[in-house]
Amino acid sequence: MKKIGLAVVTALLLATSSTSFAQWAVFDAANFSQNLLTAARELQQIDNQIQQLQNQATMLVNQGRNLTSLHYNALSQLLSTLATTNQLIAQAQGLTFNVAQSQATFDRLYPSSYGAGISNARMVQDAQARWKTSVQAFQTATRMQSQAAQNLLSDEGVLSGLVTQSQGAVGALQASQATNQLLALIARQAIQSQQLTVSQDRAIALDHARAAADEAQAEQVRSRFLGSGPHYVPQSVRFYGN
Repeated sequence: MKKIGLAVVTALLLATSSTSFAQWAVFDAANFSQNLLTAARELQQIDNQIQQLQNQATMLVNQGRNLTSLHYNALSQLLSTLATTNQLIAQAQGLTFNVAQSQATFDRLYPSSYGAGISNARMVQDAQARWKTSVQAFQTATRMQSQAAQNLLSDEGVLSGLVTQSQGAVGALQASQATNQLLALIARQAIQSQQLTVSQDRAIALDHARAAADEAQAEQVRSRFLGSGPHYVPQSVRFYGN
């Protein structure tokens, strides 16, 4: 019995040893290396995909910032300051800024000459109207200058706010909107400068026209004073028969 048991154990040991040898014999190192390489490549692809997703997420965030609107609007303030100078022009007294009406008034008050049929009272009335119109024109120009100086103080605050908004813009849309409002400020100041120039030039032109009309009136007054009869002609006078 002992011999039989020993034979069985020996057979089992040989079978186990044969199985282990068979397992080591079928291991393919090249295939294992290829599998590792394939797994590494797949892992790299996954990492690349993750990086692409992160880049796309960053791009979407940036696009969202670029589409963020600027919650700052200085247009109403700019229009308000512009309206003040427009109101001064609308309130201008004397010769109106309306083309048709101003031309008719100018032709009446500033004639190139006065005829003999115009009464002295009419000439005096026209002279007073011209003087009053010139004073009102200079008054309008002065008020425009004062208002422009006040608007500059307001523009300083608008400019400071727009520059701050532009520098703190989170995206292209906010920067663009801030720039557009800065351009609107420049345009408003340019319009105000033109209005001021118009009012000043108008006052100077009316004063020159007043001087020319007064000269024409003085010519008529002088003509009437001299009259149509014979004029005095100076002659030499002899005294004591000399």
